[in-house]
Amino acid sequence: MHQLPEADTEGRKTVSRAVADRESRRSFADEPLDETDVAQALWSAQGVTHQRDGVEMRAAPSAGATYPLTVFLEARRDGCETLGAGVYRYVPDAEPHAVEEHTASSVRDELVAAAGGQNVVRDAPVSVVMTADYAITTREYPRHGERYVHMEAGHAAQNVHLVCEERGMVSCPVGAFSDEAVASAMGIETEPLYIVPFGKPP
Repeated sequence: MHQLPEADTEGRKTVSRAVADRESRRSFADEPLDETDVAQALWSAQGVTHQRDGVEMRAAPSAGATYPLTVFLEARRDGCETLGAGVYRYVPDAEPHAVEEHTASSVRDELVAAAGGQNVVRDAPVSVVMTADYAITTREYPRHGERYVHMEAGHAAQNVHLVCEERGMVSCPVGAFSDEAVASAMGIETEPLYIVPFGKPP
């Protein structure tokens, strides 16, 4: 388990400014990210923000606080100053939040292939990969649970994009990929829903 720096809740831009400035950018500087920036992006996706009635509430809304998402970080060699190449699972309820090594070697080539060879996935120092276990939510909401999971993934991804904008990083939403190939590349059993490559601007 690799502990991460605490999240910054003050910010460098207003939310409105980050919304106005946000756009999809597909080019990145060829340099590693600082751990604090990576930690902030992960926290914005699924980090614990407060407790309510004994339940740890997270940064993105979730139907019935079911929280079906698992967030992974895929890093290339020298993608992050303190993490080696590989796949890391975000652990939001650790004290403080943390990442846990999931795959101890690079899966970059396999992930790029799974995303149809997209340069944005190839060139980014790191990517957030959001996955879901639908059953966690559909047990509570059999009729609309799948819809709610997709809504939650959108909320979480938008948080990542806005935090990247606020911290002077660039990001791009990626939804064109083979679900089965992404799962195989990363060695996961949950359903891939969203990839967010991000890094410093060129």
